[in-house]
Formats: sequence, C-alpha cells, structure tokens
Amino acid sequence: MATHDHSAHLSKKISWSGTTLLLVIGIIFIASTLRMPLTAVGPSISFIREGLGISNILAGFLTTIPLLAFAVVSPFAPVVSRKFGLELTLLLSTILLALGIILRSLGTTELLVFGTVLIGVAISFGNVLIPGLLKLKFPYHVGLLMACFTMSMNLSAGIGAGISYPVANSSFGWQGALALSIILVIITVLIWLPQLKFNKPEPTIASTKESLPLWKSPVTWAVTGAMGLQSLLFYTTAAWIPDIYIAQGLPADRAGWMFSAMQFSQIPMAILTPIIAGKMKSQRPLVLVFTSFYLIGFLGLAMEWTSLAVVWMIFLGLAGGASFALAMMLFTLRTRTAYEAADLSGFAQSFGYLLAASGPILFGYLHDSLGGWDIASWLFIVVVLLLFVCSMRASKNEFVN
Repeated sequence: MATHDHSAHLSKKISWSGTTLLLVIGIIFIASTLRMPLTAVGPSISFIREGLGISNILAGFLTTIPLLAFAVVSPFAPVVSRKFGLELTLLLSTILLALGIILRSLGTTELLVFGTVLIGVAISFGNVLIPGLLKLKFPYHVGLLMACFTMSMNLSAGIGAGISYPVANSSFGWQGALALSIILVIITVLIWLPQLKFNKPEPTIASTKESLPLWKSPVTWAVTGAMGLQSLLFYTTAAWIPDIYIAQGLPADRAGWMFSAMQFSQIPMAILTPIIAGKMKSQRPLVLVFTSFYLIGFLGLAMEWTSLAVVWMIFLGLAGGASFALAMMLFTLRTRTAYEAADLSGFAQSFGYLLAASGPILFGYLHDSLGGWDIASWLFIVVVLLLFVCSMRASKNEFVN
C-alpha cells in the first residue's frame, strides 16, 4: 500500500479540503460499484435462463462465481497494491469491473460466465483494500468513513436488486439489467482519476515479516469466521429467500421484493455500527444486538409466519447491516497499521468468501434432497449461533499481533 503526505487526513479533525472531499466521494463511489453488479443477477436469473437456455445449475453458479473469485483473489490484493500503488490498483480494478459488466451483457453463455469471473476478480480488490485505505488516510475517523462506505454499498445493492427485474422484463431484456451498473462504474473511474497523483508503490514493510503470521493468531480466525458466516447468511438469503417465500404461498412478485426490503433495511445499521464500534473497546454489545435481530427474523421465517414476512426481512436487514459493518470494522480494529489491516482483510475475505460460497449450494442441496425448505430454514439459526461465537471472540479488545 502506498504512503502519503496528506497531513490533513492524519489530524484528529478532518480538514474538508477539496482534495479530502474528492477522496471521500471517490471512496463512496467505489463502494457503490462493489455490490450492484452482483445483486442485479438474482432478480434477472429467470430471464437469463430462458434467454440462453442454460441449466438451473449454471444459473445458480452465476451467484457463486464472484464468491469463489473473492476467495482466490483476496490474499493477492494487498501484494498487488504495494507493487503498483493503492490508487492505481483501485483504478485498474474498477476498469476491469467495467470490462466484466460489458462482456457479461453481450448475450452469449461463454461471455456471461467470463464476464462474471472478471467482475468477481475486480470487486475483490475494492473489498480488501478499502479498509486499509481508510485506516491509512483517516486513522482517527475510520468508523465515520466506514459508515459512508457500507451505506453506499448497501444502498446501491438495494437499488440494483430493485430495478433489475423491471428492466429485465422490459425491451432492454436481461442484458440491459446486467449492463445498467456500467453507468455507475464509468462515473467512478472519472471521479477516481485525480487520486493517481498520490499513487506511490510501497515495498514490503520489514516489520511485517517479523510479526506473528496471520494464520497463527486466534484473533485472525475469529475475524475470518465472523466475515465468512455473515457473508454465508447474506448470499444464501439472496439466493433462496424469494423461493422460500413462494413455497410458503407468497406471490412471486412480492417474494422478489422481500430481498430488496431486507437490503434497504441494512442501511441504518450499516451507518450506525461502524461509528459506534469505533468508539468501543469491546464490540460485544453490538454482537448481542445483531444476533437477537437475526434470531427473530429467521425464527419468523422457519415458523412460516408469512403474513409478517416484511417484518422478518426488516429484522434480517438490520442484523445483516450490523454484522457486515462490524466485520469490515474488525479489519481495522484488530490491527495496528494500515498494512496489517489490508493483510487481515485479504486473509479473512479469502477464507470467509470460500465459506460463504458453500451456503447457496448447501441450502439448495438440502431443499432438493429433502423436498422442501423446512430443515434449511432451521439451519439458518444454527449458522447464526456459530456467527455469534466467532463474533464474540473477534470483538474482544486485542490485536492479531
């Protein structure tokens, strides 16, 4: 990661100069591109399947490909950023994202898959590097800036999920629905370009070699578990919540909007959690709060109290916003330097997203083999309890080294 001479960023009070404001706007726009290309897929999946004549397995795999890319690429993102510079790495990854979006929208199965792979690779860099960037540029205001980051990510994800179905159902078709986020990505590239004047490759820091390897720290594995299990809950609900509610008797259009309701409900907690977490020595009270919300939401789902479906989705949204925001904050709270934060982020997201990728497949398998969603619905609660254990350990006030 690059070193920088912006003393304004390092003061305890943010000096809202034009340079600082442009950087913050750039971070917010990068955040907005990290989920919208993904959440547009689920509501469009039936149109893609019919348009290309692909199998249900391949259609479902479109959701899993980015997660596998996150798992493979995440550990390399800090290494690449140190070699080429943080600002240039983020710019190139955003350009790669644009290329992936264009390719997957051209109307062939091969390009759909290849473009989805490129999108996963590109998003990995933003996922991993932004926490370290915030710790580097705004060490006294990580919580506030992380709140802006997670809010933008969740808002754009909700918009992507909400508008993709009507666009796919219009004359633009599924190609138009998948291509829509290109507008946001192009704007992001233009906004980020001025940051290149601060780009500076950074050689490997000697002190990082002397510290305990990340994988030997129990804190690392607790943070990784928290990251992976909350991601598993998010991507599994994204893949199957509409189907579960359709099986419980909801009309397809209402079931489709349930995920959007959950997505938008994440925003308040995504804003508040990083700010509150940054002011606490131990974040365990936050873990108790989001665990309670998860249990209420998934209990309502498992008991098939479908008349209150929106209520359960709001609770799951509040829980998801808090657990994701806390997982991202843990990369900075459990490390001492921006370099450690990037390394922990890369490690935790690699193993975490590999775990998350198993979720949609496992739950789909349980549905197919058992002929219903009953066991799968109760399994959500088991995952929540595992998340509680990992998050409580990760929220203890200690560092990875």
